[in-house]
Amino acid sequence: MSKQQILHVTGIEKFISSFIDLLEKRDDFADHLFYIHGDEQKYPISRRKNTTFSKDYSGCFSAQFDLVKKMNSSKKIILHSLFDPKITALLFLQPWLLKKCYWMIWGADLYNYQLAERNWKWHIKEFFRRPVIKRMGHLVTYIAGDVDLARKWYGAIGKHHKCIMYTSNIYREYLVPVDSHDGINIQIGNSADPTNNHLEIFEKLFPFRNQNIFIYAPLSYGNQEYARSIIKAGVDQFGEKFIPMTDFMPFDDYLKFLGKIDIAIFNHKRQQAMGNTITLLGLGKKVYLRDDVTPWKMFEKIDAKVYSTSSINLTPISENIKSHNQSIIKEHFSEKTLLDQLENIFKE
Repeated sequence: MSKQQILHVTGIEKFISSFIDLLEKRDDFADHLFYIHGDEQKYPISRRKNTTFSKDYSGCFSAQFDLVKKMNSSKKIILHSLFDPKITALLFLQPWLLKKCYWMIWGADLYNYQLAERNWKWHIKEFFRRPVIKRMGHLVTYIAGDVDLARKWYGAIGKHHKCIMYTSNIYREYLVPVDSHDGINIQIGNSADPTNNHLEIFEKLFPFRNQNIFIYAPLSYGNQEYARSIIKAGVDQFGEKFIPMTDFMPFDDYLKFLGKIDIAIFNHKRQQAMGNTITLLGLGKKVYLRDDVTPWKMFEKIDAKVYSTSSINLTPISENIKSHNQSIIKEHFSEKTLLDQLENIFKE
C-alpha cells in the first residue's frame, strides 16, 4: 500500500454507504481504502476494489493483522467513531499511529464517558480509551462543544477540524409538497432510544392535550421494548392524538412526513438526531432542543434560531425566523461545504 493512501476504519451505519458514494466522485477515490466491520445485511454497502470487510477474513486474528498492516502503511487514518473496543485496543498498543488519526466524533462514542453505567466493563474500556483519545492527533466534528468535552474529560490535545462529516447532515432543497392540515402536528424524538426522554416531553405536552394537536413519535429504530412502553404511555395520556410510527419509511416518504410537521421536540441530553434537526430547520420548522447540550451552542453560534425544551408552547414560528433559519442552514450544511471541509482534511 502506498503511503499516500488514506485508510477509513468504520462500522456499518446508515450514512456510511452514502459517504463512500460521495468520495467516489473524487478523482483520488482509489487512494482511499475502507476497512469495514459490522452487520452488512442491515445497511448494505456496495463492494469496490478498495473496500475490505472484516467478516471476509478467515478469522478475527487475520482480520486484525491485516488492519494493523494497513494502519502502519497508510498516510492518514480516518476513524469513523470510536465504539469498537478492538480498534481502541489496537491504537492503545500502537501509540505512534495516533498522530495521523482523525477521529470523526459521532456523539455516543464520546458521551459514553458520561452516560454509560460505570461498571467494571466501563472501567476496562476507559483504561484503553483515555490515552488513545488524549493523544489522538485530530478531532473532527462541526460541534465545537464536543471537542471541548473531549478535552475536559480526556485531556485531548488533538487539532479540531470543523466538518459536517456525512451526507446525512447535508440540507438539500427537497421538493416537499406544502401540506395544509388542521391542528398542530408535533414530532417528538427520532427513535426508540431511551435517550429521547419521551416521558419528559409527554409531561410538558400534557397541558395541551385538549387542544387540536397530533403527536407523532418515530419508533421504528431502536429498543422495541422501550418503544412498546412509550406507545402505552402516549396512548394513555393523549389517546388518538398520539400516533406511534413503528414501520421503517422510505426516504421520500419520511420527507413528506417531515413536511407536515409544525413543531419538532428533541429532548436528548447529548448530541443526537442532528440529521433530523438540520432537515427540519431547513424546511422552516420550529425545533425544540435542550439548552444544555452542545448542539444548542452550535446553532446559537451560527445564528440559527432553536427553542428550549424548558419552556414549550405551540405558537407558530414566524415567517421571518423561518426564512432566516432556512438561509443559515443552506449556507452551513451544503454538499459543497462538506466537500470543501473533507478536502482540507485529506490534503492537509
